[in-house]
Amino acid sequence: MHTDTDRCLRAAQAKDARFDGWFFVAVVTTRIYCRPSCPVVGPKPENMRFYPSAAASQQAGFRACKRCRPDASPGSPQWNERADLVARAMRLIADGVVDRDGVPGLAARLGYSTRQVERQLRAELGAGPLALARAQRAQTARLLIETAGLPMAEIAFAAGFASIRAFNDTVREVFALSPTELRQRAKRGGRSAAPGALTLRLPFRAPLCPDNLFGHLAATAVPGVEEWRDGAYRRTLRLPYGHGVVTLRPEPDHIGCQLSLTDMRDLAGAISRCRRLLDLDADPVAVDELLRTDPDLAPLVDKAPGRRVPRAVDADEFAVRAVLGQQVSTAAARTHAGRLVTAHGERIEDPAGGLTHLFPTARALAGLDPEALAMPRTRRATLLGLIDALASDRLALGVGSDWDEARACLAELPGIGPWTVEVIAMRALGDPDAFLPTDLGVRHAAAELGLPATPGALTRYATRWRPWRAYAVQYLWATGDHPINYLPAQ
Repeated sequence: MHTDTDRCLRAAQAKDARFDGWFFVAVVTTRIYCRPSCPVVGPKPENMRFYPSAAASQQAGFRACKRCRPDASPGSPQWNERADLVARAMRLIADGVVDRDGVPGLAARLGYSTRQVERQLRAELGAGPLALARAQRAQTARLLIETAGLPMAEIAFAAGFASIRAFNDTVREVFALSPTELRQRAKRGGRSAAPGALTLRLPFRAPLCPDNLFGHLAATAVPGVEEWRDGAYRRTLRLPYGHGVVTLRPEPDHIGCQLSLTDMRDLAGAISRCRRLLDLDADPVAVDELLRTDPDLAPLVDKAPGRRVPRAVDADEFAVRAVLGQQVSTAAARTHAGRLVTAHGERIEDPAGGLTHLFPTARALAGLDPEALAMPRTRRATLLGLIDALASDRLALGVGSDWDEARACLAELPGIGPWTVEVIAMRALGDPDAFLPTDLGVRHAAAELGLPATPGALTRYATRWRPWRAYAVQYLWATGDHPINYLPAQ
């Protein structure tokens, strides 16, 4: 979008928050870059430059605005809407792959050479993977400086910097303040927190309907791993360097996020997974505008606009839970998952109490005794086949996976039918166009609305909802009287 100067100029002059994260506005006279919605008096059009990423803005010599904090804007919705090389790379960079494994590790996960990855990222985003990772490290450093009472040396390495000097230089270059000055500024605003406990605000593009989003997560919560308490959803997180516990609370203009991590190096990855879980980088205006063009769906959209797709913090975990939930009630699926967690999950300490385990990995479940599963023999075989495929890496469902390849691999597994493939594509892979024409709730809703109710006819009808069929499913599900559709009681 940044190449469409007229469109970017209109968005910046209108202070349109919908475009935050889509592009960045740099001002040549002040050498500052901002969100399109920055509240300060706008510069003259001839002094504006538009960049596709914060990293590109920084590479061009601009520093972040202290008023609108462009580094903290919602991410571009493109990275969750697409499954091409650039989108997959951006999801992996957000998950911290470059910091952990370098650019060669990123390229290996994508199945491309480092040169190809570098070339395509530069062509679309104006910056290579190292610069993009550096911009993310700067944002992580700012969060830790402002919200954690850690020494600066610990923050430097927790944010992914190789040296304290690189940390100091980057913070000064990006924010035009030293790390100490950033902390002093935050203390004046009363934003400090105790070590190990971080309180953050996760921004999103309005509108956001929290009912089905948090209702779904709470209704399907696995005991010991997830819970709804005091108006917030809480769960454990398995992270590259350790584990964590997150509390997510819906607020009118943001999601309140409290993180307790065993290793601060996991901060960026934890935030990325929480944003992905709640689909916070979506563009609800674009989604709802298209769905409203269907007169049968328009009343549902108008009633509660901004519905998101509840996704997953761990794709492998969700795939296992999807198979456990085949042809059983929500309560039964929770029971089956809870038994797996108790028998094979890793115990953790929850500072607030209530959560007890991490969901077991596929490798931890590889030695599962099928006779210990209280389910039909055919579904046992399906579960064991899925676990084996995940544990042996024959099936890849991570943030950098290819959606078409993952679907094909899932479909080859015995007992994995179209419903299971598509629900995993929707919630684990994050495909916004995944569709469930065989789902009972979808078919009932379609029949009530006078839409075709048979899977084939409904699939043909739903082409008008593309590429947002996963969101259409959320609106169809909302017609039913099921706990997943309601924000739980406080």
